[in-house]
Amino acid sequence: MTEIITSQTPPILHGPSEKEKKYDRQLRLWAASGQEALESANILLVNSGAGAVGVETLKNLVLPGIGKFTIVDDAVVNQADLGVNFFLEEDSLGKLRSECCTKLLQELNPEVQGDWFPKSVGTLDLPDVLTTSPRYTLIVYTNPIREEDLATIEAYASQHKVPVVSIHSAGFYSYFRTSLPGTFPIVDTHPEVEKTTDLRLLSPWPELVDFAQEMTKDIDALDDHEHGHIPYVVILLYCLEQWRQSHNGANPTNTKDKREFGKFVLAKSRTNNPEGGEENFQEAAAAINKNIKLPELETGLEEVFNYQLSDEFELQSTFWVIARAVKDFYLKHGCLPLPGALPDMKAQSSVYVKLQNIYKAKARRDVHEVLEIARANTGGKDVDLAEVELFCKNARFVKLINAKAPEQQLNQIYDTEKANDAAAEAMKEETSGAFSLPMSNFFIYLALAATSHNATAPADAIITTISSKIPNAIGDKRMLQVAQEVARAGGGELHNISALTGGMVAQEIIKIITKQYVPIDNTCIFDGISSRCQVLRL
Repeated sequence: MTEIITSQTPPILHGPSEKEKKYDRQLRLWAASGQEALESANILLVNSGAGAVGVETLKNLVLPGIGKFTIVDDAVVNQADLGVNFFLEEDSLGKLRSECCTKLLQELNPEVQGDWFPKSVGTLDLPDVLTTSPRYTLIVYTNPIREEDLATIEAYASQHKVPVVSIHSAGFYSYFRTSLPGTFPIVDTHPEVEKTTDLRLLSPWPELVDFAQEMTKDIDALDDHEHGHIPYVVILLYCLEQWRQSHNGANPTNTKDKREFGKFVLAKSRTNNPEGGEENFQEAAAAINKNIKLPELETGLEEVFNYQLSDEFELQSTFWVIARAVKDFYLKHGCLPLPGALPDMKAQSSVYVKLQNIYKAKARRDVHEVLEIARANTGGKDVDLAEVELFCKNARFVKLINAKAPEQQLNQIYDTEKANDAAAEAMKEETSGAFSLPMSNFFIYLALAATSHNATAPADAIITTISSKIPNAIGDKRMLQVAQEVARAGGGELHNISALTGGMVAQEIIKIITKQYVPIDNTCIFDGISSRCQVLRL
């Protein structure tokens, strides 16, 4: 008797763990897989200059639970540091800045491990730090930086295929730049939900056709409740079949035909109710534009399909094995694997579940077909089912972040941005100052880059450095203004500018570590005077 009672007792329901409660909001953003990647990451910060922007970046990585961080900074805390760095206090004076910042950052999240170098004043050996420490997931360095330290970082990143992020904050200006190890693919780009629906109405598979035909074979005999709860997928399949019969087999794919087809669908609705129509037929008409269209490849996926692998690092990546398999699937069937998601719609619960299962079953079959193709290809023997499922689900919006430097020269970029500024001035004059386009931030980047190894360079030296690379910039009024502002800052940081920049940098680092969302490509420049960001490929 006891055994029977025990077997009938429902299992104990467990609420969210303390960790899930702590990270609840971010788990909604990048899920458990993203959090796991974050907690496995080991970040190195090579801090220099005023140092506030680097520490602010780490703050925004420590709070969401980065696994481990290390600060390399041989500066000793002075009075000026206390005015710009919130992770230093009076007791820090005279101590190593790396140690003090590490200890206070760890107070934000005790689960995060922190370390610092050097361990004593005057003993910093960056090459030794890099060779004796566990492999770093990503390296961040702040400008101005010693040339020998930059060379060490670049050599390590090249050898170990590690992403590098450089940051420069001075006065009201800042920029950060990501350097990725080769072309960087993002599978889970998190597109807008309404863009991801793929009902496959113009090329339905047999099970879906049978389901729709079964529901509509006696459509006129259905009572009002049943008729008003036919899922709009079924309504559209039914109406498409009738439309083709009267239009020589053609689908309503152009704007005019879609408009007529919408009227055709609504005409099938029963009007013997207070609303004068049925909600499910209105849903069907509203879904026509987005769901009745010929299959096409998004630009990002087309770039993936056409990409030529260039090195051993890419050849060993399972991403490219799966990408080739999905391309083979597309060439064979003329469409991508079905994602399998079904949007909400007016329908009886039992009917909706059946329809949902039809879509899910087709998606599973497509995944297994892609998996078989991948495992039959070179390097695909160990491809994981979960990876294939993720790729197939997001295939339409997969994107490459091309880490290779563009062919465009700085002079060409300067000419383009200068032309944009001329258009801004013209707009301002035409509207008597009532409306103007924003000025280019490219000039801010050039001025900051000119001080990447010498924070206190005067304006004349900044102009000379820039002019040697871009002769067209000689005498440029905007360049002079920016150079004067950078020189005035003298490498000093404003905490609010550095804090904002650190938040943006941390956001991009999280995208790179989790391989979710779409990171910038490749330089983001911030003008704190006009509160404007601009992203450029440089």
